[in-house]
Amino acid sequence: MKELWSRVIKAGVGVAVLGVVGVFAYFQQPVFGELPSGERLTRIEHSPNLADGMFRNQIDTPMKTTDQSELSMWKETLLGKKGQPRPPGAIPAIKTNLKALNPAQDLVVWLGHSSYFVQLDGQRFLIDPVFSTNAAPLPAANRAFEGTSIYAADDMPEIDALLISHDHYDHLDYPSILALKSKVKKVIVGLGVGAHFEAWGYDLATVREADWNEVIALTPQVQIHIAPARHFSGRTLTRDQSLWVGFALVSPERRLFFSGDSGYGPHFAQIGQQLGPFDWVALDAGQYDPRWASVHMNPEQAAQAAEDLRTRVLMPGHVGRFSIAPHDWDDPFKRIAAASKGRGYALWTPEIGQPVHLDGGAQSFAPWWEHNAADAQSHRATGAKEK
Repeated sequence: MKELWSRVIKAGVGVAVLGVVGVFAYFQQPVFGELPSGERLTRIEHSPNLADGMFRNQIDTPMKTTDQSELSMWKETLLGKKGQPRPPGAIPAIKTNLKALNPAQDLVVWLGHSSYFVQLDGQRFLIDPVFSTNAAPLPAANRAFEGTSIYAADDMPEIDALLISHDHYDHLDYPSILALKSKVKKVIVGLGVGAHFEAWGYDLATVREADWNEVIALTPQVQIHIAPARHFSGRTLTRDQSLWVGFALVSPERRLFFSGDSGYGPHFAQIGQQLGPFDWVALDAGQYDPRWASVHMNPEQAAQAAEDLRTRVLMPGHVGRFSIAPHDWDDPFKRIAAASKGRGYALWTPEIGQPVHLDGGAQSFAPWWEHNAADAQSHRATGAKEK
């Protein structure tokens, strides 16, 4: 009996060791990137936004905002009741030929979720591009909605500046970054994020890391302001070793703002006072949940942030392609439409791939998400009758 137990224990230890080795080997894949080191780490250590070796938000930002334990939260996420976090059918989209657009036209093309193609004062920007159909390190863990994966790196023209707000998988996509390498002239990221680009073979002479409130002159006419956000970072179990940021793009004619992922906070009013009023802003308005209320905005908070920024136009972001929260996939669109009524800005809700022009002309956008909701209701009604 003792010999049998000894064999069982040895086998168990062997399995455990193999498991640890497997996990370690898995985390060595290039997709996870690298942690900052060398000169990059030295610059991080001098950042006023670093404390005890980790980046910090401007105000207290607890990761969990309910009394649930970590185990309870994961159990609810995996097994709890959900609404309809994925649409019942394909999302409508328009495949615009981005290479054929006149660079002299100031415009924005939403590519889904938090990805944008931007033209401003003759410069072409790509922000948080995710062309993969899965926004997670595990296969099929976070699948893109049907109909939303209409663009690839090959569809992009030459990019003057690639901007990455932070290193989460739905914003920094390893296959997309590799595929874009030959098209990108300059990369602009928060402190520490450059380590990923170095690990992935980018020429460090093209990569510029920046802290909050730094200003980068892309041309004599176009400035990129690195703005604070309220969020967190990390591609493995190690968190907050790189900085999460928003971007304000400023030309002599226009002012644009991209929040990246951000909970609501006083930084929006500060940005509005320092850099506003804005002509157009894209704000985190999806993937919200009471359990992580500090690090993402709900639509009503996004509406208030738009007013804090003193913008003329709001477009909701972090929506329409991936589902990270259990709310209905179309809930952000319905709630931001309601919350924007009577506000001092116009709400623009284009389809993926539809250019929005920033020349001041009036544009109207149909509530395209309602067609999917109507299809789902019809499908449910048909199913009920058949039963």
